[in-house]
Amino acid sequence: MVIRRTAKRGNKRLLVLVALLAIVLLIIYMLPGIPTSGGDTAEDGVPAEFAATTLVRTGDEAPDFTVEMMDGSQVQLSSLRGKVVLVNFWATWCPPCRAELKRVQKEIVDRFADRDFAFIAISRGEQRATVEKFLSEKGYVFPAGIDPDESIFKLFATQSIPRNFLIDRDGRIAFIGVGYDDKEFSKLVEHIEKTLNDK
Repeated sequence: MVIRRTAKRGNKRLLVLVALLAIVLLIIYMLPGIPTSGGDTAEDGVPAEFAATTLVRTGDEAPDFTVEMMDGSQVQLSSLRGKVVLVNFWATWCPPCRAELKRVQKEIVDRFADRDFAFIAISRGEQRATVEKFLSEKGYVFPAGIDPDESIFKLFATQSIPRNFLIDRDGRIAFIGVGYDDKEFSKLVEHIEKTLNDK
């Protein structure tokens, strides 16, 4: 008698768990994910979902700014005219940003080190101490700046990171990338190579 009741309770619990799992999977399936290059895109290649939050377009002159770097220096974007510049907006708390940054030193900074190329990683909305600690813990040595009040970020977009803005030698935006996955990162590297080869 006791064994049958226990078995029935176990079966009911199993059915409830299976039903809950099915509901969770259905919810996950219905949630919108971060679009990749395979999804709908606006005219300039920005995923359609992010077009309204992107304030600049490919072909536009990049907004000029001055960023305070972690070494205490300041870099003005317009002073890099003549180089291809990649401006990357990220944050220490952002998992896709962290995944992207793991690849940046070797696959972007080191790869294009002997070319007319500059990389500027700008931490969005964070204080110097937070960024300094993160970079030190990870051993990152690429050029990084801070944008604690998001004033630089707001020249380019209103939300969502990571974001990459590739700027050509004439100061115009050549490519915009939003989000991170292998496909998006490969596309970014290809655009850097192509922009560097355009004379």
